[in-house]
Amino acid sequence: MKLSTRARYGTRALLDLALIGGTEPVQLKDIAERQDISLHYLEHLIAPLTGAGIIRSTRGARGGIQLLKQPKDITLGEVVRLLEGSISPVECVVSPETCPRNRTCATRDIWTEVKDAIDKVLDSTTLQDLVDRQKVKDKKEENMYYV
Repeated sequence: MKLSTRARYGTRALLDLALIGGTEPVQLKDIAERQDISLHYLEHLIAPLTGAGIIRSTRGARGGIQLLKQPKDITLGEVVRLLEGSISPVECVVSPETCPRNRTCATRDIWTEVKDAIDKVLDSTTLQDLVDRQKVKDKKEENMYYV
């Protein structure tokens, strides 16, 4: 199972916003440049994030986007499901009616466990957790140059 660029790029954009912190809107072009994401593609991810109340978009010369919630209050599960939909390795896990064997299929049980494990990781990981991890990685990278 692979996540699409929607979830990956959306998460990176939110991480960028959280790392910058601050109360001023951040221009999309700056995030796109720092994260090496097409500005056009990034623009398409803004509407669902805005609609869900995760970010605010402000127009104008001093416009841009900013987080509406604290990073500790945004889970990756929320973001990924918003941008991807349900995270399931097979359709029958979320829509049992699509398979006439759903009640007697042992493999469906495994796919359900896989989905539950993914959900558990994503729902227990916040944007703040990513910020903390990124800072550790940045520190290690920085220290590599001073050895």
